[in-house]
Amino acid sequence: MQLYNTLSAKERAALIDRAGEQRITISFYQYAQISNPQIFRDHLFIEWNKLGVLGRTYIAHEGINAQISIVGSLIEEFKKQLYEISFLNGVRLNVAIEQDNKSFLKLKIKVRDKIVADGLADDSFDVTNIGVHLNAKEFNEIIDREDTILVDMRNHYESEIGHFTGAITPDVDTFRDSLDLIEEDLKAHKKDKNLVMYCTGGIRCEKASAYYKHKGFENVYQLNGGIIEYARQVKENNLENKYVGKNFVFDHRRSESITSDIIANCHQCGQACDRHVNCLNEACHLLFIQCDSCRKDMNSCCSIECLEIVALPYDEQKVLRKGKDVSNKIFKKGRSEKLKYKK
Repeated sequence: MQLYNTLSAKERAALIDRAGEQRITISFYQYAQISNPQIFRDHLFIEWNKLGVLGRTYIAHEGINAQISIVGSLIEEFKKQLYEISFLNGVRLNVAIEQDNKSFLKLKIKVRDKIVADGLADDSFDVTNIGVHLNAKEFNEIIDREDTILVDMRNHYESEIGHFTGAITPDVDTFRDSLDLIEEDLKAHKKDKNLVMYCTGGIRCEKASAYYKHKGFENVYQLNGGIIEYARQVKENNLENKYVGKNFVFDHRRSESITSDIIANCHQCGQACDRHVNCLNEACHLLFIQCDSCRKDMNSCCSIECLEIVALPYDEQKVLRKGKDVSNKIFKKGRSEKLKYKK
């Protein structure tokens, strides 16, 4: 029984090209009590693999967090299968604003301790006591009020390319870093201000709102469905769009445009740019912002050192990487001192 990928990303990309079918990128999450995440993971892999689902999904005792793509003609069959799972019946599916057939090239379903790495001891507070959900219209109204504090619950490299006007954008690398920092900065307003939060699709705010209520904030709100759902509602209902720039996404697209404004800059030359790339040196793989000119001059590398390594024969590059820890945990996204114009 197949419970893992058998095709490389390159092979899968070729199959997608040959199929010529439009794929839809969607995301969803649900907090729930899953008694055996491994069994549930294997079940999903078998069923989703049959439908040609691709993407990244995390399963934990606390629920599921999924970012996937599927052939458009199979979306109803996928929803029927999904809604037959009791705790996922009717779950909101966030459809990507900009579609790309190759947003994902493999099906990865992993069992994790948490569906979002928050560093919290969930048994220390009621994770179901969440803040008030706001639709786009309600969100627009409340963030215009003087007694509201608007907070971006995403990381610095996400908010750098796009955010809501007037939002506090914490300079943090991870979600867990932001929780205590925000509480400390806003502790004087636990009773007299509305704490309004937003993130990409809503999942981080779901946990953060319960945490801040536990910490004594009395008026806690969250944008339901995050930026993705907000953009859809703004367009559908002809509302004022208070978001500026791009929305960072965690797939091969890396971002999708909400407005045409470019609010970031190339980390190497400083000119206006909001396109994230990964350094071509596999021993670095730093995520940073690079314009077309610097991409050409630097061969998609973040520094002269990486440029020189990439110029070496591949076997020599492998020798240089041997024995070194090159996991994502050691890379500070956009934080390299070699980037002159980093945020």
